[in-house]
Amino acid sequence: METQPISIKKSAVNYGLILGAVLALMTTLMYVLNPDLFTKWWVGIISFIIIIALGIVSVAKAKGILDGIMSFKEAFTVYFITVALGLFISTVVGILIFNIIDPEMAAFLQEKTLEMTAEFLQKLGTPRAEIDKQMAKMAEQDNFAIGTQLKNYIFSLAFMSVIGLLVALIFKTKNPNPLN
Repeated sequence: METQPISIKKSAVNYGLILGAVLALMTTLMYVLNPDLFTKWWVGIISFIIIIALGIVSVAKAKGILDGIMSFKEAFTVYFITVALGLFISTVVGILIFNIIDPEMAAFLQEKTLEMTAEFLQKLGTPRAEIDKQMAKMAEQDNFAIGTQLKNYIFSLAFMSVIGLLVALIFKTKNPNPLN
């Protein structure tokens, strides 16, 4: 019975590697084919859905490994390992691309984001002085710096952990024969 958690953790690591590979592939393809995609809101939604979906698939697979009986802790642990590993791989790829391989791309995307934000604020009827103030504030931030990307990893992981708690609540089951 002690070998079960090891097997579900191995499964979670495998799904985490798959998630990391999918997110890294998305990032790499966007970088190579169309860097403007980094500024599109719907790309973030697709990534969000992929992360949650693979986390859920990982938990479902682990529940199968455990013959349908899974504690809240086991379900959350599997989800967390999968998502943490996948997001970490994606973060490392982002750091490599935007800080080592092509720092100019980070500057381009920062400028593009500023332009899009200014246009959006103008459409909302925001006063010019307020737009200028917001643009100056945003220009000071380096969204692609290593520290910023690591901080974003932590915040993303915290947010995804809340979703993981909900997933664990859904997938947990009580052992019908607690003496075994």
